[in-house]
Amino acid sequence: MNLVPTSECMVIRHTDRGAELLLGLKKRGLGEGKLVAPGGHVEPGETDRQACAREVEEETGLAVDIDDLRPLGRVVFRFPSRPELDMYVAMFACERYAGEPAESDELTPAWYSLDDLPFERMWDDAKYWLPRVLAGEQLDAEITLNEDCETVAEARFK
Repeated sequence: MNLVPTSECMVIRHTDRGAELLLGLKKRGLGEGKLVAPGGHVEPGETDRQACAREVEEETGLAVDIDDLRPLGRVVFRFPSRPELDMYVAMFACERYAGEPAESDELTPAWYSLDDLPFERMWDDAKYWLPRVLAGEQLDAEITLNEDCETVAEARFK
């Protein structure tokens, strides 16, 4: 089965308290109830960057210029018990945006300190790849989930 193309954005701001990452409580669909970075499916005719900027705006209300998106690499997620969920995720970071985060039908956004990210409220896989991208590593990874579609069976970094 083909991989579903998606994009995800690590929106970062710098405050007097330090650097913070924008995460949103997922309100519906895959990952409901988890904290996630804004992102979603790449629509036909869109580039990964265009999809990333569109998803950030739809999910958080923040306007992001595609030229301000810094590529972080890619992750392939495999769901052996539900291969229709297999996806390719183009990862980006952005530190320039316009507006203030606002709740949408998809996410309830909030800022979290990079020094104390709530990994226990995120997908299990985040603890494998997120510290790497936040440290500046370019990702080329494949993560395979267990039969429960929740926990990581294997994480490979190339």
